[in-house]
Amino acid sequence: MIRVVVFFLVVFLAFDVEGQKVGLVLSGGGAKGLAHIGVLKALEENGIPIDYVVGTSMGGIVAGCYAAGFSPAQIEEIALSDNFQRWVSGKLEEGYNYYYNKNDDYPSFLKLNISLDSTLNFNFNTSLANDISLNFALAELMAQSSSISKNNFDSLFVPLRVVAADIFTQTEAILKDGVLSDAMRATQTVPLFYDPIRVDGKFLFDGGVYNNFPVDVAQKEFKPDVIIGANVSTKVYEEYPFGEDEKLVSRSLLYMLLDKSDPNKVPLSGIYIQPNLKGYTAFDFAKAKNMIDSGYAQTIKQMSEIKAKIAAKADCEDVADRRNAFNGRANALVVDNVRFTGFNSRQQRYLHKFFSIKKNQPLYFYQVKSGYYKLIAEDYFKNVYPGFLYNPDLNRYEFQLSKRPQNNFQVDFGGAIATRSISGIFLGLNYYYFNRMLTHASANFYAGTFYKSAQVKARLDMPSLGQYYVEPEATFNSWDFIQGSDFLIASKSPTILKRIDRKVGASIGKPVGKKYKASLSGYYVNNTDRFINTQSFISTDTLDLLSLSGYRSGFKLSTNVLNRKQYANQGHAYEFSFDWFSLIEELETGTTSNEVLNTNLHRAWVRARVTMEQYFKKGFYSSGYYFDAVFSNQPLFSNYQSTIINAPSFNPIQDSHTLLLRNYRAFNYVAGGWRNVFSLRNNLDFRLEGYLFKPFEQIKEGSNQEATLNLELTNGFFAATAGLVLHTTVGPVSLSVNYYDDNNHQFGALLHVGFLLFNRTSLE
Repeated sequence: MIRVVVFFLVVFLAFDVEGQKVGLVLSGGGAKGLAHIGVLKALEENGIPIDYVVGTSMGGIVAGCYAAGFSPAQIEEIALSDNFQRWVSGKLEEGYNYYYNKNDDYPSFLKLNISLDSTLNFNFNTSLANDISLNFALAELMAQSSSISKNNFDSLFVPLRVVAADIFTQTEAILKDGVLSDAMRATQTVPLFYDPIRVDGKFLFDGGVYNNFPVDVAQKEFKPDVIIGANVSTKVYEEYPFGEDEKLVSRSLLYMLLDKSDPNKVPLSGIYIQPNLKGYTAFDFAKAKNMIDSGYAQTIKQMSEIKAKIAAKADCEDVADRRNAFNGRANALVVDNVRFTGFNSRQQRYLHKFFSIKKNQPLYFYQVKSGYYKLIAEDYFKNVYPGFLYNPDLNRYEFQLSKRPQNNFQVDFGGAIATRSISGIFLGLNYYYFNRMLTHASANFYAGTFYKSAQVKARLDMPSLGQYYVEPEATFNSWDFIQGSDFLIASKSPTILKRIDRKVGASIGKPVGKKYKASLSGYYVNNTDRFINTQSFISTDTLDLLSLSGYRSGFKLSTNVLNRKQYANQGHAYEFSFDWFSLIEELETGTTSNEVLNTNLHRAWVRARVTMEQYFKKGFYSSGYYFDAVFSNQPLFSNYQSTIINAPSFNPIQDSHTLLLRNYRAFNYVAGGWRNVFSLRNNLDFRLEGYLFKPFEQIKEGSNQEATLNLELTNGFFAATAGLVLHTTVGPVSLSVNYYDDNNHQFGALLHVGFLLFNRTSLE
């Protein structure tokens, strides 16, 4: 009898252990949620079964990846990849920086996006983060799992629940079906950081707003026998962060909005895991490896407790086999159709051009991805939302681009403050109109003592004949070089030069492959230069007056994938140009001229130019080269000063754009140098650069102030700079010491905050 009782007891316990179900709950916490990956690794390695997963915010992202059939090792590989850092920082994936739609670099550091509707009502877009890469990555990674489960989260590799928030009804939203990538994207939409997306017709936000640690959701939805609750959200600061508050205040909204996790939600029968993440913040995505390791270490530390409460075992090989069987049911990501939601028929015809859609021919994934990134390279389309929908009848996918509220009006603010009188402010106004074609009208204004400018442009992107644009432009520039004096190191003599530069015309551009843009341009030029011809100037002197007017046209092939618009340390930029000039030179000399001249001469020439910049980064050190070469038959002008100020110039150092360096100007030259960039800490670089300028025909001043050409091949001029650059949200903060082989500007120092960027002259 006793044997019978023991037998049935053993059988009962075996069935009880076999039937024990485990639910894993992952909290939100921003970047700290990456520690959940380490929790998953430790659980799987030790044979702890995971029968259900529930997550919020970053916990929802990790839970969704696991439920979609990714192993902890695969999820870790994704989190540690360079592409992941690009997704969370709003940068484009490597290889998808399409230059064709790239705007010119302006000294702006703040953008205000505004939607102007037909009733002239303004709506401000307050999102702070860029989600264009993240959205596509989630859609790509989750597409096949969604097709296997037929959009039912109970049919994923592991049943899943994702928690989001309905801000308008102030309730949590439990997502259990639909497109998986949409659920994962919705749960981490921190209000005012990311733009919300619609799920089942509702705008949803980060689930952490109402339920950051959804243990109750796991209990209600799955009724597991044991709950493992992994929490990475804690009080941000136990005490007020004196000394850091100014730096952290921009992130305070995140701290206020996200609900704090309550450890008491986990029942006594469960296991509460809280990795040691002290010192990490919700924004430390770059420290992913450390946080994953923290999650792993804490879970291993509690493994005896976990095994004591969870008798069931999950053999690692069995789990891998089940995962492989699940993923083996996936269908190749072949797209049968591209659907545009929220766009009218004329707009859709324009959008079709980006995907080269042909009737009855499928698109392969790389074509869809290329088309998407080509489209969002234009600022106006950065708010479209991508998704893959599976059609079981055709055994193919449909790629859907949904229109979110568009920002058709943009205001840019920027400028720079410097220790020399070259400071200035910048205002940019942009308006977009999209119907049969996309029209981008812009007006840009610079104001400062050294430099002033006004520029009006309108770029019309045409959908016909492949892809091309027409861009009419009018630009006015004014430089006052006498105002560029150095406060720290005085020059030997002042530069007396005032330039007014005007051009009106248009360019036509077309993409060449993925990376290059070719353009043809034609402009009417009208310039005025006022200058002296001597080393000294008194108040009674009058300036020479030089007027240049006429036409120029040219061809340019260019690309630019540098990681910064100033002080880059990664990427490359190339430009090849060929230009023709036909101008009338009118010179009226002043009192500093040795002879009285009143000339009216026709000047015509052609010019070819090559400029190349490239960096090679390894660890904390990045090295790169800068090369510039000009070949031209440009003639000498009526005197030395009028010739030198209109000759092509070599400006490898940011400081050199604000100086008239006569030894670095020539009609024909080759020049180049090496740049060394040492990353001392996050966003702080030390730069050491050296350059050599070699003119083939050095422009010299003759005995009677005329311009002459020195053909001596041994002449060469050296330039160098060393300094620190801190990259901030308002642009670079740079302190540099500069050297030139120039009598008037041999040594100089420059401290500036912000971008020192100027429009090109009409002859550049």
